[in-house]
Amino acid sequence: MLGIIGVLIAIALVILMAYKGWGIVPASLLCSVLVVVTNGGNIGAALATNYADGFKYFAGSFFLIFVLGSLFGKVMGDSGSASAFSYKLIDVFGPSKAALIVILATAVLTYGGVNLFIVIFTVYPIALILFKAADLPKRLIVASIALGAGTFTMTAVPGSPAIQNLIPAQVLGTPPTAAPLIGIVGTLIIFLLGYLYIQKQAKKARENGEHFVPGPRDNMEKLSLSDSAQLPNPFLAVLPMVAVIGLIFALKGRLDPMSTVAVGLVSGIILCYALNWKRLDNPLRTLNEGSTNSIMPLINTAAIVGFGFVVQNVGAFQGFVKFALGLSEKFHPLVSASIAVNIIAGITGSASGGLTIFMKTIGPQYLQMGVNPEVLHRICSIASGGLDSLPHSGAVITLLMVMGMTHKEGYKDLGVVTLVIPIIALAACVLLGMVI
Repeated sequence: MLGIIGVLIAIALVILMAYKGWGIVPASLLCSVLVVVTNGGNIGAALATNYADGFKYFAGSFFLIFVLGSLFGKVMGDSGSASAFSYKLIDVFGPSKAALIVILATAVLTYGGVNLFIVIFTVYPIALILFKAADLPKRLIVASIALGAGTFTMTAVPGSPAIQNLIPAQVLGTPPTAAPLIGIVGTLIIFLLGYLYIQKQAKKARENGEHFVPGPRDNMEKLSLSDSAQLPNPFLAVLPMVAVIGLIFALKGRLDPMSTVAVGLVSGIILCYALNWKRLDNPLRTLNEGSTNSIMPLINTAAIVGFGFVVQNVGAFQGFVKFALGLSEKFHPLVSASIAVNIIAGITGSASGGLTIFMKTIGPQYLQMGVNPEVLHRICSIASGGLDSLPHSGAVITLLMVMGMTHKEGYKDLGVVTLVIPIIALAACVLLGMVI
């Protein structure tokens, strides 16, 4: 019991520390120690092995992607390409549609298979221009990108290439398009409620006198160039993004996923440099700053993943798993599955982690209960995108870090669109699944 209490307190504490301005590295280390002590473990071994393994796994796996993604966003910004494309969007749709443009852009990219981290780095400089033109606070950029990239395209849309849609398919033998009606209903609920919420917050922000305020790393002087003579042609400006996305699709299946993304990004960076060399004030500075800007988001995300590895390797974690999986004896299978996936995803701070543990541990047993495998697939996929977005989630920390915002500044809106609304959609989908 002490171990379970220790894990719960540690998760609550790391969230509180993040809100109070603590760095994620010291917060994750201290809370890891609390988990180990309350579970009777060896502190040195846990930090040197479990924490370090989690840190190395994430930092090693995503180092190149973070560096290249950050550099791509930087050169798109410094060259004026992001500005040119953004102003074209403003001309076509108007500044009042800033949030909708960002949501749809991120949704299209992620549904097309572009990695979440790449989407963040790519869309952010464009979103800065759009939200500056609309004079909306930066916190709504966080919510807009999170809604488009980390909710319905990740879990609900039938056919999504996201891993959260593929994990159930591997265990249950279902297609990625499983239960399309439930998926479409979930998608519409999340998108519509999320967009309406953001629009309501935008209206409140204007009424309260809130304005767009750039962060210390936002190079608005360069991004805000409105003289068309100083900006590249908008159709040429979008070519580097087209190159990145096109190569990711073209090379799919020929290279491993990480190499595919890396080749796409390198090509986009080179093309952007080639098209805009004379527009870059200092090409070397862009290269240096673009690369180094990725390090802190990478380290902070890796640190919270290390904390998650510590939690997963103590005895109390298995107690949480058994409790979650035991819910099948008390509730309708779809209800118990959705609760169980949420609990495990919330503790690990990972949608894919929670879904993998559930599917590999008990997923096949649900089929023996007579549950429709496609319905189970879709419900569990949607369920993985709820409590995974608690403040200690690695994806949440990355999103806030890249955009230069604290939990206190940006998490409220992000939490509503990635946690509260998806759980509302999940409840509706569970009811629909029970009827089907």
